[in-house]
This record gives sequence, structure tokens and C-alpha cells, in this order.
Amino acid sequence: MNAPLEVRYFNGRSTRPQPARLYAQGDELLIQPQAAPGSGEGFETLRLPLAQLRWPERTRHGGRLLHLPGGASVQALDVPAWDAWVAQLGRREGWVVRAQQNWRGVGLAVVLLLAALALMYQWGLPLAARGITAAVPLRVDAMIGTEVLESIDESLLLPSALPAQQQERLREAFARMVQSAHPDDAPAWKLEFRRGRDRRLGPNALALPGGTIILTDELVQLLPGEEDAVLAVLGHELGHVRLRHAMRQLVQASALGFAMSVAFGDYGTLIGSAPVLLGTLGYSRDAEREADAESVRLMRAAGISPRVMVRFFEALERWRAEHKRAGLDDDAIGLAFSSHPATAERIAFFREAAAN
Repeated sequence: MNAPLEVRYFNGRSTRPQPARLYAQGDELLIQPQAAPGSGEGFETLRLPLAQLRWPERTRHGGRLLHLPGGASVQALDVPAWDAWVAQLGRREGWVVRAQQNWRGVGLAVVLLLAALALMYQWGLPLAARGITAAVPLRVDAMIGTEVLESIDESLLLPSALPAQQQERLREAFARMVQSAHPDDAPAWKLEFRRGRDRRLGPNALALPGGTIILTDELVQLLPGEEDAVLAVLGHELGHVRLRHAMRQLVQASALGFAMSVAFGDYGTLIGSAPVLLGTLGYSRDAEREADAESVRLMRAAGISPRVMVRFFEALERWRAEHKRAGLDDDAIGLAFSSHPATAERIAFFREAAAN
């Protein structure tokens, strides 16, 4: 039997502690009362198998509390004395306990945690968003798209001033383009023409969840007479529609909420908040590259050279320069939905596609 250790004993029925001593005898722990004889506050000596006890971990700060069967517990009076007494029992601490006593171990754990969080954000969250989006019914995309269109119609857009014949010509040309590239698996889409309420919006096109594509008059007028470039831009937006990029971005922004909605089939709150969320989100650069690849696919199916997108971006850069000289916000392009790769990178991509 080793030297005794003075502790407080709680019987699990009362919050009042009782003085006790711990002994180790063979493979048993003895808890012996210290109450004065006849005081009525004592308890019978307890014998418990050492192997069945879950000893508290050693920490730099804090007390030690050994939980016992039946809700009883033993509390250390002197923490260093407790640790030394427990060490005499020959208990080996795990590597986690040893590491957390060392600042290098703690620092390494923090670095590993931050790295794991970064990996989850970079790859885990987008992967989870794909899976959740696949489980969201397409009717939800359509309802969100309707809400978003109503919202931006009220705040940012005006009816188009383009001639009705030009609008119809572009719709029909784009329909033929989509049919050529996707004869059997074309996503649902609807082309809407609008113009900006002021000069900030400028040449723009955006794809809403559910398949609505908005095209501004300013984009059509950016390259007069080059409707192939407009069709190429629409092909890019169809890529966002086909791959449900807007919905995936919404899922990533509120992953837990969407996961719960998928589980319980209640999308009402998320549909109502979608216009605000989409107004603050941007597609990832990978999503933009995927949409550019879809644009090339549609152009080739329609017999259009990807070089028209090179001319489009060059014209867009000229517009941006004029826009900036006029003292207007240079970030207006890419309203709500874009986090585009650098223009030079995209020009190089379409030049290579044209060369091939």
C-alpha cells in the first residue's frame, strides 16, 4: 500500500464534501473516510478496481476530479501532490496529454488545425456544396431566380430600350446555338433584356438560379454589329446555369442552413434571403473557367470563332478605362455574381481556343 493522499469525497447525493484519504492496494483503490468517529458524517471504505477508473488528465491549470460509479467523485486538495501520487501508480500519460503540456506541441496543434480548416474551406466546402446542390430540387432554383429578378428589377434595372426585332433575333440565334451544343440535355433557360438605371451597371450579363439570363443593352451596344460576341457571352452565362453555379455559391454561403432545408424540405427562409446573399457573393474562379469552357463549346457548335470573345474583352477593357476616367466605380462590372479570373488570362484562354 502506498502513502495516503488527502482528498474530498462527494457521495453523488449531496453537494457537501467529506474528508477522505486515497490508498492504492494491489489493483484496487481504497477511499477511506476521515470523519471523526460518532460524527455521523462518515461513509464505508470504498474499494474500486484501478483498471476501471477514468483518471482526469493532467493540465497546467485547473483542479483534478476523479469520477466514480454511481455519480460519486473525488476532488484533489493539492494538485501537485495528486499528480505525483498518481504518477507513483505507474499510469502512463497519452501523447496528447504530454503534447498539451508543451508549448511546441500546442503550437503544432494550432498550425495543424488552421491547415485543416483551410483545406476544408478550399476543397471540402465546395465538394459538400456540390452534393447538397444535387439534392436541391430544380424548382427551388426557379423560385430563387424569380425572387432575385424581382429584387434587382426594383433597384438596379429598367426595361430594355433595344428594338423588339433585335431582341427576338438574339433569342432565336441563342436558341439555335444551345440546340446545336445540347440537342438532348439543354438546361431550361430564359433570356431577359434590361438596361441599367445608371452608368454604373454598364455592359453586363448575369445568370440567375433557375435559368434566367439577364443581358443589358449596354453589352449589346459594346460591339455594334458583332452579335456573335453577344452570343458567346450568353454561352458563358448558360454554363453557369447548366452547372448551377449560383445555387452552389448560395449553398456554400449558408451550408448548414441548406443542409437542414434538404433534410426537412423547407426552403422558404432561404428563398427569401437569396437576393441579399447573391448580392454579396461572387463565383469562384474555377466556376468562371468552367463557364468559359462551356462558352467555347457552344461557339464551336454554332460555328463561331472563340476570337470574338477576345474582341469583346478588349472592348470591355476600353469601356472600363473610360468609365474610370469619368470617376465612376470600376468595380461595377460583374454585378453580384462575378469573381472573374484576370482579363489577360481569359483573353489568352480564348485565343488558344481559337487557334485550336
